[in-house]
Amino acid sequence: MLEKKEPLNLTGRVAVVTGGSSGIGLGVVEILSAYGAKVAMVDISPKGEEKAQELRAAGRDVTFFQCDVTSEEQVKKTVDDVVTKYGPINILHNNAGVTVRKTIDNLTEKEWDFVLDVGLKGMFLFSKHVIPVMEANGGGSIINTGSGWGLKGGDQAVAYCAVKGGIVNATRAMAIDHGPKNIRVNSVNPGD
Repeated sequence: MLEKKEPLNLTGRVAVVTGGSSGIGLGVVEILSAYGAKVAMVDISPKGEEKAQELRAAGRDVTFFQCDVTSEEQVKKTVDDVVTKYGPINILHNNAGVTVRKTIDNLTEKEWDFVLDVGLKGMFLFSKHVIPVMEANGGGSIINTGSGWGLKGGDQAVAYCAVKGGIVNATRAMAIDHGPKNIRVNSVNPGD
């Protein structure tokens, strides 16, 4: 006889969500923790601690880690701190991202670098330091936040479109490289 089962049970799983204190990232932290995961909410904004406290008050196992995803030193320390607190990481959601709404001829080099560093470099650094943890633990799942604009482009967001297009294709390459080691790599590409 077929019995109804809980569709998602993440009890005992450890998840890291970058850009986790607002927007899509906060939504992911909320749902992963609702299904039992121990969640490391990573964000540069110290306001993330308030959100983590609210979730803990509701009985969720969420810890805030303040981290600049563009700093390898901070990323490595954060990954080490998460493993020390919770154990091996099973889920990584590379979600941190920013945008500057301008055409390419109006962007400054500093704005271009900022958008690319947070989105692409942040994904690179967290993946670089989490993948060995996943490999040593027998696998895991990496989710990268792309965008519909990473698939087709959009107006006055050239740096954002470049980042999201890079994330989409980097996801494909990562899936090829790390799938054989039981690490699934996918992107989600929300529309407007």
